[in-house]
Amino acid sequence: MTATTIKASRGRASGKTHQVARAPALAVALEDARQAGLLDGERTEHLSFRAPKALIEAAKRESGIESPTDLGILALATLAQPDPVASVPQAHAWQPWRGSQA
Repeated sequence: MTATTIKASRGRASGKTHQVARAPALAVALEDARQAGLLDGERTEHLSFRAPKALIEAAKRESGIESPTDLGILALATLAQPDPVASVPQAHAWQPWRGSQA
């Protein structure tokens, strides 16, 4: 498994970072968001919501993240990037009802 880091600060960047992702796909999502410039700048936006405890605990366990803020950033980074599978042209998509690739 690989690891990546995310800024561990409020507001302006403090320079502190810590490991947040154990699963390779999560590390890739954060790195893609970083390369797209989505993690640049100050943290000025606030997002607050309630979620089932089991969902939060499972996300923490799978990601290795303990901070609710960093968990939210990872979730948003994952959603903000386009799904590479969705960009495959329909003509090249596997169609199981045909029994082979088109």
